[in-house]
Amino acid sequence: MSQKLQVIKQNVIECVKCDLCETRTNSVPGKGNFKSNVIFVGEAPGRSEDENGEPFIGIAGKKLSTALEEAGISREEVYITNVVKCRPPKNRVPTTTERETCKEYLKQEISVIKPKIICILGNTAFNSLLGGSEITKFRGKLVQKDNQLYFLTVHPAATIYNQELIKVLNKDIMKLFHLITELKNKKYVKIDIDYSS
Repeated sequence: MSQKLQVIKQNVIECVKCDLCETRTNSVPGKGNFKSNVIFVGEAPGRSEDENGEPFIGIAGKKLSTALEEAGISREEVYITNVVKCRPPKNRVPTTTERETCKEYLKQEISVIKPKIICILGNTAFNSLLGGSEITKFRGKLVQKDNQLYFLTVHPAATIYNQELIKVLNKDIMKLFHLITELKNKKYVKIDIDYSS
């Protein structure tokens, strides 16, 4: 692991910047390959993540792993993190204050890894990173903002309650890695939405 990511991880573990530090068991720093071409960004840790201090290891995490495997990618090849690094009580949606307070950590992770694409998982991450809403309308799209590419898809947790979305997630993840291959080969990729100011 890169030295810089190690520092970020330690800062996340010790963080007491917002009230979530009082209710968490463990904070959950990002995890994965610091040379990854993609960072997956979810909303916040759930119960399993809070217990173990690792992102996406519960049921939603298994759904993500399966979608990655379908695309021929192992979890070890990518980097996975969340907008908020501590579990909100009862898995409620993190507040704007909590997201704002935690934003710096994600920014630092992105600046160390410099991914070709940031894959946004679900509405909260979409709203936090791009100010968007209604992810289902925009999923499968490639977005650009300030020279950074983002790919939008549903949150793996959504597939637990709506089986139809499993196909959607799998298809999107396939498309994501196809786009990454194109970018690595310096091929032109079509940007669907440009949020750049």
